[in-house]
Amino acid sequence: MKSRVIFSTVITLVFRGVAPALEPNQILVIANAEIESSVKIADHYCNRRMVPPQNILALPLGAALGDTISRQDYESRLAEPIRRKLSSDEPAGKIKCLLTTYGVPYKVAGRGRLAGHEEELARLKEMLEQENARVNRTEQIAGSRDNNNFTERQESTRRNLVRLQSEIDRIAGNETGAAVDCELSMVLQKPYELYRWQPNCLKADAQCPDNNTLMVSRLDGPDAETAKALVDKAIRAEEKGLKGVAYIDSRGIPDDGQQHSPGHFDQSLRDLALLTRFRTDLTVREERTEKLFEPGTCPRTAIYCGWYSLKKYVDAFDFVDGAVGFHIASLEAQELHDANSTLWCPAMLKDGITATLGAVAEPYLHSFPEPKEFFLELFEGRCLVEAYYRTKPLNSWQLVLIGDPLYRPFKPSGKND
Repeated sequence: MKSRVIFSTVITLVFRGVAPALEPNQILVIANAEIESSVKIADHYCNRRMVPPQNILALPLGAALGDTISRQDYESRLAEPIRRKLSSDEPAGKIKCLLTTYGVPYKVAGRGRLAGHEEELARLKEMLEQENARVNRTEQIAGSRDNNNFTERQESTRRNLVRLQSEIDRIAGNETGAAVDCELSMVLQKPYELYRWQPNCLKADAQCPDNNTLMVSRLDGPDAETAKALVDKAIRAEEKGLKGVAYIDSRGIPDDGQQHSPGHFDQSLRDLALLTRFRTDLTVREERTEKLFEPGTCPRTAIYCGWYSLKKYVDAFDFVDGAVGFHIASLEAQELHDANSTLWCPAMLKDGITATLGAVAEPYLHSFPEPKEFFLELFEGRCLVEAYYRTKPLNSWQLVLIGDPLYRPFKPSGKND
């Protein structure tokens, strides 16, 4: 039955229609004009991918390599110049994708507290304190009450606590930071509230109209040479065909039928393993227990996807040129410029992966692309950035895609000669 369901999913993807592919002249490359290596990476990318040189936008973003840009500087030094560029006649084609490079900050700070809401904030905090006190009293008498009405009141109280805390966080400016690239997807949008996330209108099943959403990818890593090499490895893989082994690390968590739950994502990983066997000529190896792939046990890694090792990269993989993979865990795209980091994104980039993605702050599980969906898009022959934006749920949030946006690891059949 499971195979029948997956086969149906594949057929649906084949016949749902493919939009025109991203073209080189539809990419605007963003570099830091004050860091020489950033500009060189932009030039190198344009030379290798035949992007018109006038599609480079070099902005003064600081002479020091920095991870974070303030919200004010993001708007004045990055977002607004990009808007001006895109509103002019300079780009050689209609820009659909931005490519940021090493030297462009990858995190944007929160907006801070909303002005003029001090009294409201104090009132909400008092209400939250009163509600918490009510919860404590409820718990004290919970042992003597066991009926549906009592349970419903408990659930109502819980929802009210969540609502109050959310409103407090919104006013206080909590959870208003983001990945720079994820925010740049919205750079042409009408004003929107900076609190948590916005829906990604490019997702294949999005219910919102696409209002000038941009795809964004990044060439970055522990050093400039690593970032520059991402495009070279992608092109070599396209020329030779991506060959090797797909390593899929699920945990044996039962699928509970709840979207975005751990069980749902674990089943997506198991489905990915089956689909990779069905749709590609890659060898597939799985780890279906709580264990992880052991160090040094994954030669010729072409695909990796797994989870449950927070901030602790396991050096199991020997990545081939063109390898694509990501680890589903919070914060793994922090410390991108630290060659000694144990976080998964910088460590995998150092070890030679060609494309990956991760979070710069707590993203919550529902923000990740489902593994099965993301890799199916690649198997269909779509390029990296298209696969990512057709499957990631949110923008103005915490995820960042690292790799050549035009990279196509698979021919439309999913198999490479």
